[in-house]
Amino acid sequence: MSDIEEKFPRTLWIRLIIYIAVGHLFAGFLWLLFEVGAKQ
Repeated sequence: MSDIEEKFPRTLWIRLIIYIAVGHLFAGFLWLLFEVGAKQ
């Protein structure tokens, strides 16, 4: 694990996790919009 941490700094890991979380929230929001729109 130390080899991976040397190649990728901690800030990069944090940024990657934030991007993944935001991407999932955005995708969930779009899915919710389509679900609500399909019922109307």
